[in-house]
Amino acid sequence: MKLALAASLIASTHAWSTPSMKADIPSAGNSRREILEKGAALATGALAIPGAAQAYFLPDLPYPYEALEPYIDAPTMKLHHDKHHATYVAGINKYMEGKDEVSILDLMADALEAGPTKNSGGGHYNHAFFWAEMAPPDQAKKSKVSDQLDGLIKKSFGSMDEMKAKFEALAAPAATFGSGWVWVCVNKKGDALQIVNTPNQVNPLMKGALDEVMFPILGIDVWEHAYYLNYQNRRPEYVSAWWNVVNWDKVSENCAYVVENHSGVPVEG
Repeated sequence: MKLALAASLIASTHAWSTPSMKADIPSAGNSRREILEKGAALATGALAIPGAAQAYFLPDLPYPYEALEPYIDAPTMKLHHDKHHATYVAGINKYMEGKDEVSILDLMADALEAGPTKNSGGGHYNHAFFWAEMAPPDQAKKSKVSDQLDGLIKKSFGSMDEMKAKFEALAAPAATFGSGWVWVCVNKKGDALQIVNTPNQVNPLMKGALDEVMFPILGIDVWEHAYYLNYQNRRPEYVSAWWNVVNWDKVSENCAYVVENHSGVPVEG
């Protein structure tokens, strides 16, 4: 593949030269290795352009569209992932054209000050995070809360049931009005959990979104596009059903990561 790319780039350079430019024709003394090395160097330079478009990509779902049924239906998953998430990816790629490329996680800290990054960048991070924390119901049912996470849940809320009740209360339309997300986060000190909500595609990693930066380990999308085909205006029903597809193995991994690193969870894309 490298040989083909190098040959193609050398040919393209020669083909597009104007008559006033002399082609860099190798002499008889040039070895085949020298030619390939020049081509490889040209290919590397062409591919390593700072701030190139398409810095971010739409990650594949880690399961089929229908895998989360009956709790989240296949048409919703397909629309949500292929259209809505893809729109955020396209938006952040457009905004980042000509700018230095950084990971989507690193982009979150100053997103509120950076205009489009707040929504398109936040939308990309949030959705990539969302897909990864869920699993088919049979797998989710077998997943386990780690001892570390269990201890933080009991310390912060009393019990898993009390945590879920507080989470669902904050996810209700009256508490999170319109579009947004509800999160379980590790606090900045790394010694307790908090349940918070954010509007639109804002998330707790963004400086200024909350009183302090927090690190999400679990989050739910309560935009209507996440549930309306199946639940219509019954958001509380959607939130209650969603627990059946939460992968506690992954949430426990998220918890361990942020407690150790005091950083947000990296995502694919």
